Amino acid sequence: MAYAEISRIPKPQVLSFHVLIRRLEVPTAKRILKLGLPKGSLQESTVELFRRAGIRINSSDRSYFPYCDDEEIEVMLIRSQEMGKYVQDGLFDAGITGQDWILETSANVKQICELVYGKSGFKPVRWVLAVPESSKIRTIKDLQGKSVATELVSYVKKYFSQRKVKARVEYSWGATEAKAGILVDAIVELTETGRSLKANQLRILEEILSSTTRFIANKTAWNDPWKREKMENIAILLKGALAAEGMVGLKMNLKESDLPKIMKLLPSLKRPTVSPLTLSGWMALEVVVEENVVKKMIPDLKRAGAEGIIEYPLNKLIA
Repeated sequence: MAYAEISRIPKPQVLSFHVLIRRLEVPTAKRILKLGLPKGSLQESTVELFRRAGIRINSSDRSYFPYCDDEEIEVMLIRSQEMGKYVQDGLFDAGITGQDWILETSANVKQICELVYGKSGFKPVRWVLAVPESSKIRTIKDLQGKSVATELVSYVKKYFSQRKVKARVEYSWGATEAKAGILVDAIVELTETGRSLKANQLRILEEILSSTTRFIANKTAWNDPWKREKMENIAILLKGALAAEGMVGLKMNLKESDLPKIMKLLPSLKRPTVSPLTLSGWMALEVVVEENVVKKMIPDLKRAGAEGIIEYPLNKLIA
């Protein structure tokens, strides 16, 4: 080969150490899930649920942008009433809100899962139609031509229309219970226990909606493989945290001969994990049970031969 031809062969590029380091340090685009959490009555219980799920969220009373220890999640606090629309419009990839506000705003969102928890318990909340105890109104039909105050205006209007009752439904900015019988003829109000209604001398005519908390997603975000997996992971953890509510684990050692007696004391639907110990004739047993039965169960287990009984709390229970 001629020298001129050899000289035209491209030489391999030699990069300096500093250039190589700079190339290695170029950051890749970090994926972020924009998550809306409820500000207000559901805030504290929602943050606690996420904590038990392993996601820690910290915020001050005045901050709408709390810190999240998962760097792939960006959190903003917003009222539940507005959550559905913001998720629908893509301002959030996902959010936590009530089924009632999804229906009220007709939000077109993907419902990932139901999360049965509230401000003060782990059961659905109810929207009820109520009147003063002294009122002559006995059924919804008696509200023909009457006035009703509520926050849930659109849904209540549809509810009355479906029952062919023409009533004037107006938005209530607060203190709804105080208005019944004075400013309006009836109210539709949210209740978990009904105690507040009784304290204000109100009588429930009927329940118009039972609602639970929902984990929702923007439909475009749901079709993004990375975001979908991230949301599904969060849903698994949140449902696991709820499933563990009111449950505890029990560990104990026992003689093999005592196993039949021990099994009779355990809930019939619970299948314990049993494994042999290094000590011949002994075994270890582990089971998950309802916390409210443990105080009676442990003394009975002890009398039946169980030793080294340990009770421990559960953060998550993944089925």
